[in-house]
Amino acid sequence: MSLVNLSATWVHICSIHGLATRSRSPPSKFFPPLKEKPISCSSLTPRTRPISRSPFSISAILTKQDTLKDENTPESQSPAFNFKAYMVDKANSVNKALDDAVSLRDPLTIHESMRYSLLAGGKRVRPVLCIAACELVGGHPAAAVPAACAVEMIHTMSLMHDDLPCMDNDDLRRGKPTNHKVFGEDVAVLAGDALLAFSFEHIATATRGVSSDRIVRVIGELAKSIGAEGLVAGQVVDISSEGISEVGLEHLEFIHRHKTAALLEGSVVLGAILGGGSDDEVEKLRKFARCIGLLFQVVDDILDVTKSSKELGKTAGKDLVADKVTYPKLIGIEKSREFAEELNKEAKDQLSGFDPEKAAPLIALANYIAYREN
Repeated sequence: MSLVNLSATWVHICSIHGLATRSRSPPSKFFPPLKEKPISCSSLTPRTRPISRSPFSISAILTKQDTLKDENTPESQSPAFNFKAYMVDKANSVNKALDDAVSLRDPLTIHESMRYSLLAGGKRVRPVLCIAACELVGGHPAAAVPAACAVEMIHTMSLMHDDLPCMDNDDLRRGKPTNHKVFGEDVAVLAGDALLAFSFEHIATATRGVSSDRIVRVIGELAKSIGAEGLVAGQVVDISSEGISEVGLEHLEFIHRHKTAALLEGSVVLGAILGGGSDDEVEKLRKFARCIGLLFQVVDDILDVTKSSKELGKTAGKDLVADKVTYPKLIGIEKSREFAEELNKEAKDQLSGFDPEKAAPLIALANYIAYREN
């Protein structure tokens, strides 16, 4: 069984780099309360039956036999959803829009730094989620492209800052030297700041065919997802938790729901709002996104200890070196994989009331996140 190879399009492989030590604030024993009931993985038991799928489940994993079946499908039947073609098409659209939005101009250095990381590749999962959610609720994909670009700008900013010596001190990102290794720490910080600021400007000025109240709502959702109640909250609790032995599952879930899942959730919710989705549709998609957001990080934790830096396009094993708490560290690799399966199923269950054909991209994206290899 082989993964549909999306990474060949986006990730360039580079040599393995070492992980240096870093200087930061001393760890604290801050254990934030969860505002929501955590997604429990304590009741996981070995499976004795196949994982149930929704009636329109589309897998991002294909065997040779599956491929042959698709090729032999009678013309009278609906053709199988082509996930790879969909991802390539949407990613190409996003890449062009990003290239156009962040052009080279004065001051040259800052724009070169912004473009270096923004256009370095990547799977473009967040912007594609945004566009797919817009399409699912009946919106035109063009309405979501500025927001899709904005979430990718913010995601890139978070990686640039995360790689700095005061944070994760990483030398490798998307198969290339990290931004501060090329442009220096000062420019890397400022380039990340510039991408963050421009992301909101881009939504406000480039979105077409959407009411002003929905655009304002989108800007509010995005700001919340990355601020002190979102991405930043997860990042600071993650930093404060290093070296603390008594971190439990609820604490770990808080970190991942905020540090990783919040922006993924925001990507989907933004698309649903821009596409004209009802409040009920937006909330269903929010629940879907929360599951795949946590799923993304569980899989990341597994890959960090099972893949090489060459396979990942970033430094492998850095969580272990930094003594970070992860799902494999707390419950083991096999239980982590089972938890990932449960999250994938729960996510796709949220899409059961939508049109199967329109939901196919999001289902396939959930499977891709669950079964990716980098």
